[in-house]
Amino acid sequence: MPAAKEFDLIVIGAGPGGVATADTAALLGKNVALIERNPAVGGAAVNTGTIPSKTLRETALAIAGVKARALIGVDLSVRREAKIEDLVRHERVVTASEAHQMRTLLDRYGVTVFQGSGKFLDPHTVRVMHPSPPGGFTDLRAEKIVIAIGSSPVRPPVFPFSHSRVHDSDELLYITAIPRSLAVIGAGVIGSEYACMFAALGVRVHLIDGRDSLLPFLDPELSQALTAAMERQGIVFWWKEGVEACNAPRAGEIELRLKSGRDLVVDHVLVCAGRTSGTAALNVDAAGFGLTSRGLIPVDEHFRTTVPHIYAVGDVIGFPALASTSAEQGRVAACHACGSNIKEALAQFLPAGIYTIPEVSSVGLTEPQAKEKGIPIVIGRADYGQNPRGKIIGDKIGFLKLIFARDDLKLLGVHVLGEQATELLHLGLMAMMTGGTASLFLSTCFNYPTLGDLYKLAAHDAILKRTELLGPAQPNTSRG
Repeated sequence: MPAAKEFDLIVIGAGPGGVATADTAALLGKNVALIERNPAVGGAAVNTGTIPSKTLRETALAIAGVKARALIGVDLSVRREAKIEDLVRHERVVTASEAHQMRTLLDRYGVTVFQGSGKFLDPHTVRVMHPSPPGGFTDLRAEKIVIAIGSSPVRPPVFPFSHSRVHDSDELLYITAIPRSLAVIGAGVIGSEYACMFAALGVRVHLIDGRDSLLPFLDPELSQALTAAMERQGIVFWWKEGVEACNAPRAGEIELRLKSGRDLVVDHVLVCAGRTSGTAALNVDAAGFGLTSRGLIPVDEHFRTTVPHIYAVGDVIGFPALASTSAEQGRVAACHACGSNIKEALAQFLPAGIYTIPEVSSVGLTEPQAKEKGIPIVIGRADYGQNPRGKIIGDKIGFLKLIFARDDLKLLGVHVLGEQATELLHLGLMAMMTGGTASLFLSTCFNYPTLGDLYKLAAHDAILKRTELLGPAQPNTSRG
């Protein structure tokens, strides 16, 4: 048997977390091996999830004319019949370009990429099982190892995924026709995003979930406003429901029997029942660390497992399991593994972006969370309809909600619903990162007309509300 190839660091998995780990370690001068089972790097985020779904969303908005929703004189009835080729053409180009760019950087930084699935032989040795030729493998050895294998969709046994019209969120990208009607099982982030995208294309969408509210981790005002917006798009919510049986004949529509006993007949089914990580294939016993009851890898603040030289980042360690946070975790892990203090900890505030229609984005405390912590707060709100840029783009339902501490008006939370919400959030995020208060927005000059000016309106709103509660601020007359 040939000797194992030696590296300073081995990374298992080339999604956002794995690629960020490998790039960072290589830039710190380490000899890095990166293992990826798929032909292209980027993981689910680039190839089957984040980038493809968001690209499809933009294409759907363009095809459907949704961005012209409230412009005077625009007739939405001119919307043409969309074909599946129209929907996926741009997505294929963007996805391929992003994966190519990631691979180009890895090559430029000197990272050696091995295609195959990795599993531990011992705490320092990983075997790469190559897809071709069958049975082929390469053994790698390193002082430090980072696990970033990502996750894959859960496939409940009630659904016949071999059927051409029953999909999970990864293989939905390969549908051959736009459905006439679609049942989405699971109203989480992925299910909600796809429900909105297909509704924009005129598909009759049913969204089925066992809970009684949409995305309950959001500030309730955002959740309620998004629910109302989705209902106006024609999405039908089936709350406190689940699917007990799925009858999918080769010809004809798919019949769903719900737990309530009601029946639902649709053209296609999309199952968004969560994601799971394939840690069982890693042979973790040989590495010397264990898993949680959910198959996740426990880590410390440096993303080390119980075996100090083995790290784990991304979906495989659980919440928040976002592409952005996974990449940041990878950079922290790489710096710690390489003895660098360039990035020693994860950012204090981690934003969430949800690409529904309309977009939603959030960071920091929600209103209920602030109240649970006993923090006196004041809310500043500004509607897109108050803002000239909001009027120009015709967004009548968007709003910015800022949560300030009542005593010093320090910004504690930012919540946005509306066009470009995920971009607009970053102004508030930077203010929170620097301990900013309402006065920061009042003293800032924003381009006119821009959505950024909503921060000034919301800050004014908060100050007026605070004055009504506490009275006007008194000048400091003490002598020093």
